[in-house]
Amino acid sequence: MSTHPDVEKFMTMGPVLPVMVIPSLDQALPLADALIAGGIRALEITLRTDCALDAIKLISKERPEAVVGAGTVLTPKDAEKAEKAGAKFLVSPGLTKTLAHQEVLPLLPGVATSSEVMKALEWGFTHLKFFPAVPAGGVPYLKSIGGPLPQVKFCPTGGIDAKNAADFLALDNVLCVGGSWVAPAKAMNDGNWAEITRLAAEAVATFGKK
Repeated sequence: MSTHPDVEKFMTMGPVLPVMVIPSLDQALPLADALIAGGIRALEITLRTDCALDAIKLISKERPEAVVGAGTVLTPKDAEKAEKAGAKFLVSPGLTKTLAHQEVLPLLPGVATSSEVMKALEWGFTHLKFFPAVPAGGVPYLKSIGGPLPQVKFCPTGGIDAKNAADFLALDNVLCVGGSWVAPAKAMNDGNWAEITRLAAEAVATFGKK
C-alpha cells in the first residue's frame, strides 16, 4: 500500500514507457524485439486484448532482458493474473482503495486531479501516472501541481507523442512519459518492425534519460 522502490526503477529506465496494445500473440515477440533493439526495455502491455496476459507471459519468458509490466489494471484480480503471467509491475488509469491495498506487484496508479494526488499520498504513493495527460491539463497543470506537491513524481500518459514529449520531460516532477507513438498500430499490422525500432531509437536519442 505504498510506492515500491521498483516503481522508480522502471520509470527511470528510459524517457518513454511504451503503451502496447497487442491484438495478436504472434506480434508479441517481434514487437518486444523491435522496441528492445531501439533501446527501450521497460514495456507496458495493456490488458485490453484477449491475448494480453499470454503476451506478457511469452515476452517475460523469452526476453528476460525486458522488464514487462501490465497496464490497464483495474482490480486486484487483474494484478494477480498479471503477476502469474510474469509481469514485474502494474499500471492503472486510476486508483481505488482495493487496488491501493494490493501487494502483489509494484503499482503505478493513475491520477488526474490534485485531490486524487492527495488521496494517493494518503495511501503512500509518491510515483503516479498522470492520465489522461493532455486532456487533464497537460504541461501547465503538472507544472502548477509541482508547487504544492513537490514530493510526487509523474509519468504523464494520454495524448503524448514525439512533438510534445520533450515539454513534459522538461518538468522537474516528470520522470518519464507513456505513449503509444513508438509502437503504432499501422506499423504493427504491416509487420514493419524496423519502423518501430527507428521510432524507439529516435525517442531514446532525442529525449534521453532524465
